[in-house]
Amino acid sequence: MKNALDDKLPVALYTAAGVRELDRIAIEERGIAGITLMRRAAAACVAALQRHWPAARRVTVFCGSGNNAGDGYIVAGMLAEKGCDVTVMVVGDPHKLGSDAAEAHRYCLASEARVQPWEVGASIDGDVIVDALLGTGLTGQVRERYLAAVDDIAASARPVLAVDIPSGLSADTGMRLGGAVVADVTVTFIGLKRGLFTLGGPDCAGLVEFAPLDVPSDIYDRVAADSWRLQLPALLAEFPSRPKQAHKNLFGHVLVVGGDEGMGGAALMSAESALRVGAGLVSVATHPVHVGAILSRRPELMVRGITSAPDLAPLLERVSVVVLGPGLGRSQWSSEVFARVMQQIDVERQSMILDADGLNLLSEHPQRRDNWVLTPHPGEAANLLQDRHIQEDRFAAVDQLQEKFGGTVLLKGAGTVIADGHARYLCPYGNPGMSTAGMGDVLSGVIGGLVAQGLSLSLATRLGVCAHAAAGDDCAEAQGERGLIATDLIPAIRKRVNR
Repeated sequence: MKNALDDKLPVALYTAAGVRELDRIAIEERGIAGITLMRRAAAACVAALQRHWPAARRVTVFCGSGNNAGDGYIVAGMLAEKGCDVTVMVVGDPHKLGSDAAEAHRYCLASEARVQPWEVGASIDGDVIVDALLGTGLTGQVRERYLAAVDDIAASARPVLAVDIPSGLSADTGMRLGGAVVADVTVTFIGLKRGLFTLGGPDCAGLVEFAPLDVPSDIYDRVAADSWRLQLPALLAEFPSRPKQAHKNLFGHVLVVGGDEGMGGAALMSAESALRVGAGLVSVATHPVHVGAILSRRPELMVRGITSAPDLAPLLERVSVVVLGPGLGRSQWSSEVFARVMQQIDVERQSMILDADGLNLLSEHPQRRDNWVLTPHPGEAANLLQDRHIQEDRFAAVDQLQEKFGGTVLLKGAGTVIADGHARYLCPYGNPGMSTAGMGDVLSGVIGGLVAQGLSLSLATRLGVCAHAAAGDDCAEAQGERGLIATDLIPAIRKRVNR
């Protein structure tokens, strides 16, 4: 299993338009010929192919009609010069190639590579396939002919190296635009495309490698990054060490409010997670039927049974952070408890983490605050925005949530994205084994526990999301993804925040 903590990729993420602007500056203002960049891109792909598949001698390269195809044609020619048996499947029209890509095409034709038109269902020989069909300029749905080529690549069951981006994947959103190549390795150029790291991006891209193509480093000062890939070691460096004379009141008091009848486990997991990341005190306000069970599981918690909303008043007065929502439910009790917290919380002195049914109740009673963190998954985000197309652009969705509701917002999923009103971030950690009940409850407690210790809402969210996801990776690496449950993460999270 590849550990994202070990990657050497840059942290800046760009849209396709941003990378095109970097490319334009390099060519038009710095005088680097487009064909030179194309050759450098091809050389990076050849090096990656030979590094990952050193025994490969037969290679099939699929080429479309754009600059991505130009990269592919040079890859084919370079591999042929190195003695490989290379077949080029021409899916696009070579007459539509731009000047640089046309020069690349001529170079390929002059090599020993076999260049032939692709036909649907063609037999694909070779040890490795190189995907140079469609690049970052794709915005609409993949056309039928290209979809058929994508299907043929998939049917071949051969390893795939994608040039810059897997064909059919949106560079901006990570959506499969009707269909997309699933690569084992993607070599991407000049700037990291944000779509490689969220939604379908991780599944389609496989291992991502970055080739800057020797463009001058100062041109990156000219184009603002769209988002930032988070790095757990850097975030942990911002987590202050504890003074020797520390006592529990220095590290905040978290109150977890939730656990309607039959759902006490969610409140318990959230509260225990807040303790394990270092909160000084943690209380739980829950349905009375859960008090005994929670105390027997974790006696370090202070647990109060809430019969009616007014019972919350003394608890809310003395805490610094409220985590509202784990197991809260949708009953009359739930609505009254939610309303009481929202009414009594001191926006100047206290912070909130809203999760689960806390978010669903917020969608029915929308308001904007700056003292909270919202933690929706795509379904909850759809309720909050009254928009069922959240996954079509997760970056736009998290921005809309933050603008509408304020504070810091994280949108869960593959490549969790975070917006705090100043910048947008993406978490590169996590795995499919974390798609089980209770993971969000643990996360809300982690963030609440970090806020209680004095971290800003933004930093606590970024560190909490990454520590939680990296702990999930630790657990999956130790025992596999299947069967991973939320409480497995709690001791692993504790280890992560103590490194």
